[in-house]
Amino acid sequence: MTETSDVANGAPPFAQRERASLADLFDELGPDAPTLCAGWNTIDLASHLVLREGHPSAAGLVLPPLSGWMQSQQKRLTVRPYTEVVERFRHGPPVWSPMRLPGAESAVNTFEHFVHHEDVRRAQPSWAARELVDDDQRTLWNHLTRRIRLFVRRPPVPVRVQAPTLGSVSVADTDQPSTVTLTGDPAELVLYLHGRRDHASVVVEGNDESVERWRRHRLAV
Repeated sequence: MTETSDVANGAPPFAQRERASLADLFDELGPDAPTLCAGWNTIDLASHLVLREGHPSAAGLVLPPLSGWMQSQQKRLTVRPYTEVVERFRHGPPVWSPMRLPGAESAVNTFEHFVHHEDVRRAQPSWAARELVDDDQRTLWNHLTRRIRLFVRRPPVPVRVQAPTLGSVSVADTDQPSTVTLTGDPAELVLYLHGRRDHASVVVEGNDESVERWRRHRLAV
């Protein structure tokens, strides 16, 4: 599975293109294909994505007392016809959803759709990394640098995150000898910092003790 993004003039935003590509991949693989989301196959992931932007129980994602309601509603979706669930995801949130507001797709779904697209792709035995065009890599980098402290919370050592040609962003005082540096393309860094460490091509550098402390650190997402 190899894909290259097309950012020709007038193309939809990255998050929308990722939605469409993920929906196509859901159709291609069917409901029982594995994903990188522990315990979920493709019908589970598709149901999660539909519920997340189209049902009040999605509040359980941030309000633990509602998580049971959210899980029961997601389970109900998984017994719906798979093609119906995929089409609901493909067509986006219902008209009443706040995710229909201008700019919401980019703000809320750039990482969501990209990461879950890769969760499906990279769980398949034949997967290969996509060669995203520069504009798409830059989109991911811009979102990542704005939110870096959301993904690197209370690190045990200072952390520098850097992408070749695009720059770097730091958490804590990276002039210290204990600094750990993460280097990779933005797409790989986004996956790594979303907890897909074993499936992302990121170079981790630093002294042995610091690297080990970082590897033991639980990522927040």
